[in-house]
Amino acid sequence: MSKKKNSSGNGIVYSTDPNFSFEPEHTEEQETLSPADQQLRVKLDTKQRGGKVVTLVDGFVGKDEDIEKLGKELKTKCGTGGSVKDGQILVQGDYKEKVIKWLQDWGYKKTK
Repeated sequence: MSKKKNSSGNGIVYSTDPNFSFEPEHTEEQETLSPADQQLRVKLDTKQRGGKVVTLVDGFVGKDEDIEKLGKELKTKCGTGGSVKDGQILVQGDYKEKVIKWLQDWGYKKTK
């Protein structure tokens, strides 16, 4: 059986309060900083991955579409899989040195 997902994502199912009115949260997306202003951290991680190594890029500030695009470019350059979750880019495998080099070539100067 598949679980039905709440389309609004708010978690409220029912309220017995007759005066209750739901007001959805309005989250404003941050503008994407220029590559020179981004402070990205690249590290290797194995936690909760069954001993498998992933290269983790953290610290991106900006829109979801932009981090998805950057993640796709990095995965394509490495020739491997990965994902973008919670503002972090995960690239499967040990590609730390290559990722840092590519990010610096693309203008991300504050990358460590």
